[in-house]
Amino acid sequence: MPPARKPRVAILGMHLESNAFAPVTTAADFRGRCFQQGEAIMKNARAAAPHWPMEAPGFVAEMDRSGDWEPVPILITGAEPGGPAEHRFFQDCLRHMREGLKAALPLDAVYITNHGAMTTTEEPDPDGELYAMVRSVVGASVPVAATVDLHCNPSERMVQSVDVLIGYLTNPHVDMRERGAEAARALREMMGGVKTSTAFIRLPIVAPTVTLLTATGPYAELIAMGQRLKTPDIMNVTVLGGFAFSDTPKNGLAIIVTARGSNPDPARRLAEQIAEAAWADRQRYSPKLTPLADAVAMAKACGDDPKRPALIFPDVADNPGGGGGGNTTWLLKALCDAGVKGALFGVFIDPALAAEAHKLGVGARFDAAFNRAGESDVAKRYAARARIVSLHDGRCVGRRGLYAGASIEMGPCAALDLGGVTVVVGTERNQCADPIFFEMMGLDIGRARSVVVKSRGHFRAGFDEFFAPERVIEVDCPGLTTPMLSRLTFKRLPRPVFPLDADARWVAPA
Repeated sequence: MPPARKPRVAILGMHLESNAFAPVTTAADFRGRCFQQGEAIMKNARAAAPHWPMEAPGFVAEMDRSGDWEPVPILITGAEPGGPAEHRFFQDCLRHMREGLKAALPLDAVYITNHGAMTTTEEPDPDGELYAMVRSVVGASVPVAATVDLHCNPSERMVQSVDVLIGYLTNPHVDMRERGAEAARALREMMGGVKTSTAFIRLPIVAPTVTLLTATGPYAELIAMGQRLKTPDIMNVTVLGGFAFSDTPKNGLAIIVTARGSNPDPARRLAEQIAEAAWADRQRYSPKLTPLADAVAMAKACGDDPKRPALIFPDVADNPGGGGGGNTTWLLKALCDAGVKGALFGVFIDPALAAEAHKLGVGARFDAAFNRAGESDVAKRYAARARIVSLHDGRCVGRRGLYAGASIEMGPCAALDLGGVTVVVGTERNQCADPIFFEMMGLDIGRARSVVVKSRGHFRAGFDEFFAPERVIEVDCPGLTTPMLSRLTFKRLPRPVFPLDADARWVAPA
């Protein structure tokens, strides 16, 4: 008998978390962050310190471990969260993926690595268009699995086009490799003959990002409930908090349950049980932040009294991981004006300022102009006398949390001492979620009296070795990622929704 043919599994994907209030995400943004084709995908996935996205290395490792297979890598691309993608770039990627799939036929399975909250300048559901394209090419019988961020805004088209949709279980996201591995195991099952059926419920809850942590809180309890109630009949339980800033008709906390077999009842019953619990608990999705003046007073007290425990202050409204520019100056100016001492601040994204510091050299003193190249309504100019403490090329490997083990390129970086506040200035947008961004500059986090991070929540998994949860002070400032959703002008969000509308209603399915 001839040897059995190895299963041929296509790998492709596109990652973008689109913030409708941020500048357009260009083709250059994608190519600068992640653009892998063909064998480059496999080389990166099997590297010791792969580049993002980390789901693909997890998927490949599990497929390698679990048996013979023939990878068919096509295209994986992604950009740091930002505004809607250029539609033409999305169309070009979609065409490349379609042609690659057609050329690779016959296929035994397809894996899609995806964020799930992308929009383009013309299309509100490009993720759904991607999934539907894959299904149309490979046909109804070929298993398709997709992994998504828990900030995914799923559409009916996305859910209907795949056999299983697998969302992250952690926020901060530290299980991306594990979810890729789960997708591999699911595809192995389905290639072995297992069929699936899926239940999907979307609730009129558009949760602010700071309420979607998975260590404690309402969302953590909801995810734990889904995992606790899984039975052998259930392949996957995914609870997606969504991404409010995408401002789409498909926004809303979503429950997706995938059952083994063609009987949808087990999935439907569990999805309804989770949805009813979420709706009953909706009041807890109201954000509570610390006013700017109060936060500055706390930082001032920490600097003046070494006996006080040090604090970390996330500037949640300017999170590059949610589309923020990483360049608002409200908190920086307030700290300097108050004479705060012993503070670290990072990462402020200003390519022109970083380049100027590299030209001047370590030890130079100069007038640092933040946002000199241009300001916006939320990112104002600010000038301060500075001394250049250190310089770095921005290449590093993440140490903890979201970026652990991943290769990162921040571009030229500089540490500037403004008196009592030392600011890390970077070139490429990345949220400050890993201590490496300070440590590579020679800065000692353990000696700091206060630390400011341009991050929403992922910093918690990176900085928890320095700061317990009770020492985290979320600051209320203006910005493109403000959790105070009533300050934003939404155009396409389904209304009424909680917490924006107190009169939002939901009736459980009969």
